Amino acid sequence: QVQLVESGGGLVQAGDSLRLSCTNSGRTFLYDFMGWFRQAPGKEREFVAAIARLGTTTYYTDSVKGRFTVSRASAPNAIYLQMNKLKPEDTAVYYCAGRVPKLGGPQDAYDCWGQGTRITVSS
Repeated sequence: QVQLVESGGGLVQAGDSLRLSCTNSGRTFLYDFMGWFRQAPGKEREFVAAIARLGTTTYYTDSVKGRFTVSRASAPNAIYLQMNKLKPEDTAVYYCAGRVPKLGGPQDAYDCWGQGTRITVSS
């Protein structure tokens, strides 16, 4: 069984920084993308960022460009999300996800999800 586990959430003030970590336990698949998604209260889950397994190509939603950075950790299928200049609108539960190779872009059709870690940004 594959499990992704997020950590690093918490309560911060606007302008602060946080780093989320996502680690993989259990079986290890070769994901073509690993990504971060978030779900704010009362809203649908949305794509935040992703990184390709091959190379260092990264993808971001417009609202986090220039503030968030997704990167790979040394362990297989482990990634980080460095979040700087946090805003109250970044408040959400953040999920890590992995996608096995398939057609489609880095925002779509993820196969394995973590349980999420909550971030609250106060103004």
